[in-house]
Amino acid sequence: MSDGHAPSTENKIKKKFTFPHVFVLLFGLIILTSLLTYIIPAGEFEREMNEQGRTVVIDGTYQAVSSNPTGFFGIFEAVHKGMVQGAEIIFFIFIVGGAFGILSATQAIETGFASVATKLASKEVYLIPIVMLLFALGGGTFGMSEETIPFIMILVPLALKLGFDSLVGAGMVIIGSCIGFTASFMNPFTIGVAQGIAELPQFSGMGVRFIIWIIFVSISIIFVMLYAKKIKKNPEKSSMYKIDQQRTITETFPEHETRLTTRQWIIIGLLIASIIMLAIGVIYFHWYIMEIASLFLVMGVFAGFIGRLRVNQIAEAFINGCKDLIVGALVVGFAFGILVVLEESKTIDTILFTASNLVSQLPTTFSAMGIYLMQSFINFFVPSGSGQAALTMPLVTPLSDLTGVNRQTAVMAFQFGDGISNAITPTTGVLMASLAIAKIPWTVWLRWVMPLLVLFYILGAVTLTIIHLFVWPA
Repeated sequence: MSDGHAPSTENKIKKKFTFPHVFVLLFGLIILTSLLTYIIPAGEFEREMNEQGRTVVIDGTYQAVSSNPTGFFGIFEAVHKGMVQGAEIIFFIFIVGGAFGILSATQAIETGFASVATKLASKEVYLIPIVMLLFALGGGTFGMSEETIPFIMILVPLALKLGFDSLVGAGMVIIGSCIGFTASFMNPFTIGVAQGIAELPQFSGMGVRFIIWIIFVSISIIFVMLYAKKIKKNPEKSSMYKIDQQRTITETFPEHETRLTTRQWIIIGLLIASIIMLAIGVIYFHWYIMEIASLFLVMGVFAGFIGRLRVNQIAEAFINGCKDLIVGALVVGFAFGILVVLEESKTIDTILFTASNLVSQLPTTFSAMGIYLMQSFINFFVPSGSGQAALTMPLVTPLSDLTGVNRQTAVMAFQFGDGISNAITPTTGVLMASLAIAKIPWTVWLRWVMPLLVLFYILGAVTLTIIHLFVWPA
């Protein structure tokens, strides 16, 4: 018998699909990879130290070894081991986040951005090519990657202040540096290592690569600018609209003051000097994560004193800055956990061996394309540019000779394969950390950037074909 109360549509609970949290996504990938270790045979190459002091594989030495699949408990151990393996980057993020927390406490950056926003009224979109060009130069010259993370904390709020969305802010940093890295003309971590293994003169072919860099970067800038104009005209078209509306309540810049004090000008000058020192240190003194983190920490402490913060205030601001980046930092450990599973199960070399064998079966005309596709596939498992070069180029070099592909073309195929997917690969710690800091779900980012990356994959294939046939023939 009915109780006379019909179910109201207002009371019905509509279950909406919610995409898993980034930790759930990455842990799911750890589980999936662990299951694959029961299917993929274990094997390994012999390795040796080359003249540059890098450990590289020896072609023709692959052999099957005893299977070592990941057990149930090993899945959970992979998270801890990933945290340990990614500790350098994790603590880099915490230290830089703390330094920027101190910087934020001085209100110098916020007030400076409010001033920029006022001066750029109706011309905001012209900031995009300037910023992206700088990051593309960083990626193209000294392999800017982890160094971009602090700028997410600056440019996402700035983009919101200028009337764009967080995708524009993150895109300026991630796409700018990633595409600059992909089409690099003198990146020591990709071209330098790859050409060294391929026994080519260091940074040879720079003229051709520079032209390609200009084309790729120009397309990236146009993509972000067109999207930014659309969002500026109608903010509700942004897939980040609701999230951005919620965060602007607590993450706005000061509306009451847009004039910088003398002390704030000095602090901004200190930030600019630190960025210049960062570039000099990386290019000329081979700085890496430890030195860069120390540089930003020095900057933060000095900024605190210049801003007249008390010692305890500096400490509290540092802690608050670290708190803001907890998710971004720990994401790196989960991403490294996937690599731990592949390394400990000894399946990564089997994947490489199988992929290189498939490429060797292709006709000469398509061999360069095969190397390109192989590198794109391997990049999911080895997102490090220099690591992938050390792993794959000892195999790709003789493979390119056998299939009639110029070694310069093989290096470019490696570049494209390694670089393009860095903008979407969930095993890339830097990308996942940047998205976590920007509070952008990976799926939202994927949908937004995918049209651009599809274009770049096609452009990369066309470029390699032209170069293979007309520029660097075998």
